Amino acid sequence: MSQPLATRAPAKINLTLHVLGRRNDGYHELESLVAFAGTGDDLRLEPGAGLALDVSGPTASLAGNDADNLVLKAARLLADRVEDLQLGTFHLTKRLPVAAGIGGGSSDAAAALRLLARLNGLPLSHPALREAARLTGADVPVCLEPRARMMRGAGEALGPLLDLPRLFAVLVNPRVPVETPAVFRALGLHPGQALAGAGHPVIERGALLETLKTARNDLEPPALRVQPLIGEALSLLRQTEGCRLARMSGSGATVFGLYDDCGTAAEAAKAVRRSRPDWWVKATSLR
Repeated sequence: MSQPLATRAPAKINLTLHVLGRRNDGYHELESLVAFAGTGDDLRLEPGAGLALDVSGPTASLAGNDADNLVLKAARLLADRVEDLQLGTFHLTKRLPVAAGIGGGSSDAAAALRLLARLNGLPLSHPALREAARLTGADVPVCLEPRARMMRGAGEALGPLLDLPRLFAVLVNPRVPVETPAVFRALGLHPGQALAGAGHPVIERGALLETLKTARNDLEPPALRVQPLIGEALSLLRQTEGCRLARMSGSGATVFGLYDDCGTAAEAAKAVRRSRPDWWVKATSLR
């Protein structure tokens, strides 16, 4: 019997997210510095006949049914493009909150493609793999190689991998789902309309935190209107000792705080948990 293959599907954190405008095709033009957390879901692939998915874990009940799951969608799209692709049963341990702005489903799908690539001897640069990722969802391509980089366009234009210093962070989600389309509707851009604002700063490794402070997440104001609890989460992080920057990731509702070291981040996470024990709170690192 073949041994199962396994990988982590890490949380994707938008350290910045500038909306340049809305394209005539309806998609929004973005510039975003993306990093990946040490926390995430776990995915195993047990090679075998056919394709199946088993989901367990703390947030499994929120992950949707098989028809909605991006793991199966990605696998089917790849199988359509690679003749005699060997498949099997995926076992997903779901820990990340869903509809949370941290790319949980997209990272799961990218993890599935990585495992299928490993099983079938395909490089991650294989055109069929890249096409399957693109068609699965806008955030899946950046999650294929989960390391920091710039993401542009509607997610299809990826910059080179960036060797950023490790960032110590606390992730907070108030356990309320926020649907991305609702946030973009609240942003209110019409096709062809640009969004005013300073351009994205050039990422400087030696002064990363100061560079991040000059950037922003343009989806944060509309997301706060959609879900005011995001504002409470940001306020709690900003009140913790040693918080250098607090910002929303993606379209929310997850927010992050950045700290100078892992000990300070761990203490901050404890403080947020004491205040809101019902929320999802993780001290982690980003890179």
